[in-house]
Amino acid sequence: MTSQPIETAGWPPAVIAGAYRTGVLAVRSLVRRGVRAALFDSNRGYPGFRSVYGRAYACPDPDVDAESWVSFMIDLARTMGEKPVLISSADQFVSAIAAHASRLSPHFILSPGVAIQGALATKQTQYELAAKHGMPLPNTRLVSTADEVVAFADNARFPCLLKPLHFREWQRLPHGNPLSYTKVALARGPAELLESWKLASAVNPVAIAQEIIEGPDTSKRVYLACYDADGRRIANAMFRELRCNPLGFGPATVTEPIVDPETDAICNEFLLKVGYSGVCEIEMKQDSRDGRMKLIEVNPRLTGGGDAAPYAGVDLCWIHYLDLIGKRPSPVHPSSRDFRHIDLRSDVGAIFAYRRAGLISWKDIRKSYRSPRAFIDFDIHDWRYSAETVYRMARSFVRELIRRRPDPS
Repeated sequence: MTSQPIETAGWPPAVIAGAYRTGVLAVRSLVRRGVRAALFDSNRGYPGFRSVYGRAYACPDPDVDAESWVSFMIDLARTMGEKPVLISSADQFVSAIAAHASRLSPHFILSPGVAIQGALATKQTQYELAAKHGMPLPNTRLVSTADEVVAFADNARFPCLLKPLHFREWQRLPHGNPLSYTKVALARGPAELLESWKLASAVNPVAIAQEIIEGPDTSKRVYLACYDADGRRIANAMFRELRCNPLGFGPATVTEPIVDPETDAICNEFLLKVGYSGVCEIEMKQDSRDGRMKLIEVNPRLTGGGDAAPYAGVDLCWIHYLDLIGKRPSPVHPSSRDFRHIDLRSDVGAIFAYRRAGLISWKDIRKSYRSPRAFIDFDIHDWRYSAETVYRMARSFVRELIRRRPDPS
């Protein structure tokens, strides 16, 4: 990073894989610096198709038709006019890029870390690598049969979680399945865990059973970093979660910077051991039972939580881009420690949930919104994106008010 303007004319264009909010943030980071950037996704409903930053291309779903997706990618590279940098903002495309790297590399500038990124994009290999390299984990087991679920439950402390290998697997569950489009299933006892596994097995019997990491949401840490082509850490930041949605197990809706040398060392050591290269987010939480920081998950890509880093002076997408085009950026560390980073769309639901649980007061809410603050999903220069945020906030607010209204019967 530098405080002086950089002349980017003639630099390679960039293509962001994924048009969800994370993709919009990545394109914004590059376009504001004069880099020509575009994004793509198979879901036209994502905000990247309405954002003023860059152009969004509709692509085939690589999970459904990998061959057509590869052909699309090659054509897209030709459309850009020169070999573009390819950066992922979604797990689906992390996996697809890793699986087809040999065919994509003649057409795109790829991170040398695509193989390890692909391995970390699935929970099975992610937890295997974590265990192999000493990353502290809660009690975790891969299960694929009812007997294995029962065996795990016999020695587990409840409540426990059931997780898909990939989040998008449960997106394919039939309409009406209670697990459809959820990230995790919470089980308060063995019977609930087995029932959740039976529901999930409609698309894949293989899943992750795991004890929860007990403690308040404020014990969660979000580690953000970028490692260069040689595996050297060139950027890092750390945030503390204040709220999340759903309560207890969802993505953070409000975070703030924090200095946590212990968690920083654990995360950095793990990524160095696996030879990581690229942008990464690691979520960890301190277990109130033994005081140890334990892994929640690794996200080997740009993330929504990562949007907080630029406000701390660490723009991960920009730094990663510079490294991929051979500019060898100097290591960057946080320069700002006092702000809240807010996901407006999700925080409306979080506020009501935390209030129902008696975990926060209105004073706490006002304090979390005090200046300085930054928003993941509100940008006055991107009016369509921001208008959608306001609409979704209003809809969530009305829905919560209706939920609170007493039944006249």
